[in-house]
Amino acid sequence: NLEELSKMIGFYNYTVILTYMSLISSSLGMIFAVNYRFKLALLCLALSGLFDMFDGKVARMKKNRTDDEKSFGIQLDSLCDAICFGAFPILLSYLMGLQGPFGIAILLFYITAGVIRLGYFNVMEIKRQEETSENRKYYSGLPITSISVILPLVSMLTGLVDYNYFPAVLHFTMLATGILFIVNFKMPKPKNTTLGILIAIVAISLLKIFHVF
Repeated sequence: NLEELSKMIGFYNYTVILTYMSLISSSLGMIFAVNYRFKLALLCLALSGLFDMFDGKVARMKKNRTDDEKSFGIQLDSLCDAICFGAFPILLSYLMGLQGPFGIAILLFYITAGVIRLGYFNVMEIKRQEETSENRKYYSGLPITSISVILPLVSMLTGLVDYNYFPAVLHFTMLATGILFIVNFKMPKPKNTTLGILIAIVAISLLKIFHVF
């Protein structure tokens, strides 16, 4: 009937707001990147990581989520992560100098490894939630969102030494990060103190990139 047709698909509540903000920030960052405004693009990447860092915490605040809402949140988060921390970083890295046959091969490997990790996470997370209601204590492999910390930090550190080294460092960084996405090792889920330290590190990196000090 008309009432059913007028309803919008999806689940609309505060648990997904930060996920959408992360997606919007990265989309804006891609626009900055293609216009060679790399500092602003890195800022958008870092903001996407910040939003993603807390979206799970916000979602868990809603105690009466249905199974469909939980499943929607998992799928939505991974779809946005594929754009924010998969597609966006390879576009940004390509424009910042990761080019040529070897560089493009690294970028293709990075995005493939990232999507593999996201797909695997979805499968295992759904299975985990069916078995227990406890919060996750560790990750399998490096979370794809880590690039939002790694790329600003590498950009800042390389700029302190000699920017001519940046393309080589970028090649290594993206290759190593892609490998860590799919290597099966247990990485403890960071606690609030660790998250605070990571935020401080990224903030200092961005302030240095923007020549604030």
